[in-house]
Amino acid sequence: MKNGLYSIHIHMLDGVNGRDSGVLILRDGTFLGGGPYFWSTGSYVVTGGTWKGHLRTNQHTPFPDPFVRPLFGGQEVTSGFSGTFADDQAEVFGTTLVGTQSLSFRATLKKIADG
Repeated sequence: MKNGLYSIHIHMLDGVNGRDSGVLILRDGTFLGGGPYFWSTGSYVVTGGTWKGHLRTNQHTPFPDPFVRPLFGGQEVTSGFSGTFADDQAEVFGTTLVGTQSLSFRATLKKIADG
């Protein structure tokens, strides 16, 4: 993974209705980022054309619609992921632990600026 600013698009799997988009800054094995409602920080390791890591995520702004319920219920959650990368793009699959429930996700990243 090259250092830089990446767009990220997350889709929940296993029949869970949820998605999110935002940006991440990756630099030398660590990252931080977020979007309009959530922030994340974490770290990763690279081996050849694969990478894996972990992150923590929390909500920083409530949803404006009172009928929208965030998947994480306003609590900080931890996730693990692994995936592949090539050039300025990456794909990962991971699991987020929300209380005692685990939720699977897929995320795609695309580099949008050098860092």
